[in-house]
Amino acid sequence: MSARGRRANVRACFQQPEHGGNIHPAILKQARKSGQLNLSGRGLTEVPETVWKINIDVPEESRNVSLENQDDRWWEQTDLTKLILASNAITDLTDSIQMLPALTVLDLHDNQLHSLPEALGKLVNLQKLNASHNGLKRLPESLGQLKSLRSLLLHHNQIMELTEGVGQLHDLEDLAVLSLVQRDNRNLIGQWWWKYSSLHMHRFFSFESRTMASAPKRKMTDYGFKSKPFAALRTLDATHNDIHSLPDDLGDLTHLEQLYLRHNRLSQLPLLTHCTNIKELHLGNNSLHCLTIEQLECIQQVSVLDLRDNKISKLPEQIALLQQLERLDVSNNDISQLPFVLGTMNKLKCIVLDGNPMKSIRRDIVMRGTNELKKYLKSRLAETPNDVTEKAQGLRKSKGMSGIIAGPQEGVDAFSVHSTKALDYSGKKAGFVPADLWPVAEQAHVNAVNLNKNLLPEIPKELSLLRSSLTELHLGFNRLTSLDPLIGELTKLLMLDIRNNQISNLPDSLVNLQDLRELVISFNRFQELPKVVYNMSSLEILLASDNQIQDVDPDGVRGLSRLSSLNLQNNEIMHVPPELGLCTQLRALQLEGNPFRQPRPAILSKGTDSLLEYLRDRIVT
Repeated sequence: MSARGRRANVRACFQQPEHGGNIHPAILKQARKSGQLNLSGRGLTEVPETVWKINIDVPEESRNVSLENQDDRWWEQTDLTKLILASNAITDLTDSIQMLPALTVLDLHDNQLHSLPEALGKLVNLQKLNASHNGLKRLPESLGQLKSLRSLLLHHNQIMELTEGVGQLHDLEDLAVLSLVQRDNRNLIGQWWWKYSSLHMHRFFSFESRTMASAPKRKMTDYGFKSKPFAALRTLDATHNDIHSLPDDLGDLTHLEQLYLRHNRLSQLPLLTHCTNIKELHLGNNSLHCLTIEQLECIQQVSVLDLRDNKISKLPEQIALLQQLERLDVSNNDISQLPFVLGTMNKLKCIVLDGNPMKSIRRDIVMRGTNELKKYLKSRLAETPNDVTEKAQGLRKSKGMSGIIAGPQEGVDAFSVHSTKALDYSGKKAGFVPADLWPVAEQAHVNAVNLNKNLLPEIPKELSLLRSSLTELHLGFNRLTSLDPLIGELTKLLMLDIRNNQISNLPDSLVNLQDLRELVISFNRFQELPKVVYNMSSLEILLASDNQIQDVDPDGVRGLSRLSSLNLQNNEIMHVPPELGLCTQLRALQLEGNPFRQPRPAILSKGTDSLLEYLRDRIVT
């Protein structure tokens, strides 16, 4: 081949092929090598014919073969096994899809499809089909020919009924049929439920049957769970239904690990008698009034218990039966006091109490975080009122303490500082902390300092006097624009709260806080998560909501192996990196209130595990 011919061939690889749409030849070339093609979010209204013929047509760059160029050996290409067409505007798929028989993954979610072609049944190797968030009204009968199919996601469509072919998918493990339309006041879920006794779903079943206003109240007891499809079920999602009661045999799902029953009409906790593997129970937005001993005895293995937005007025002492519990969310209930036994639950890392009329516990104690709240509850459990009185009298005599320090208006009692090992100088609207407080705090070896709701322009340098004892520091609601590097001297800190200030960065000296477990930087001016945060190996809770954060470093988050709760709500994140789904250590990831388009609110509302799985599915390999 001449030099001129070779130069022409090089230029050809940058030219758009005929009928190729906006797909660059280099993308198709890479797909032939990897067997994977990601065309998501490209504004496609139809699938270019070059995609269907990717393994048939001779590519342009390989039409002139020479012994000098062995890189483009198109005859050794890999068959396409993964095709992602998500988040486009595709309205129709042609029968040409059968030209990709090696496909194992086909992702069509978030398009404008109204039907799927019968030729879909030719994809006999297909294992995962995601056609959610479309306008599908029916399914092809050939669906039953996909004998290898394990995951079928059809939620958020307009499907009137499922075809008989679904019952022939013997290897199906995951099935989501959210928003299955109800017709003529008949519950379509109940109609097809019993038909498919040959199904054997191992992992996930999800449904939502939206009822009309005139439809009769639905009871989940009409469904039943004794049939074979649900014997090995691990995840059941019945969120956003009108369920008033649950069937008794729900408790027979011995393999069930996750149960989502949010946004229903349940008035009592389900009795999960034989669900010995249950790990997560989500019952938010129902009408629960109380928890009974019988109910708690059945869920002793649960690690996440979501009871938010109910009508619970009291948590029983028997909550201590849940010794594996790591997260308890009882926000927006009617709870005025907590059982002291919560302080003895060693694995409990997060208690969410927002929106409750707490009367027996001071607000500043609740604001200190879960660890300090547990310490307080445990101390109240260990001491009777008489014990406290005797201890107070003895300490006053031995220390000779009486009266108020820092002036009568401030009202800081020296005895209180010694007895509680806490210096509370919050809500004073002061521009500085009186100097005579610090010797008392140093002598008392205080482990908690609360300076919230003042007018402090900088952190007091006297804090360094407490470097050997201080474990908790609250500096929220002040006028801080930065943190003095001396903060790095407080190496014993377990909790640092600097919310509601004007801080835009953190000093590198924070890397010395290797024991820090909880960091609150919400309501500040951060445009990114400070890089020093990614070096805090013990961090478990990071609250960074209501800032101006634009990007998230998934590798940095993944490196925080102990991080269980990350709150990035109400920031300016335009893109959520799919690699964030690899951060499987997260038990709570909150992203609401950001301007990104994907994931959609429907995905966010399903909880952290579903969100992480969604993100992992979008990773381009």
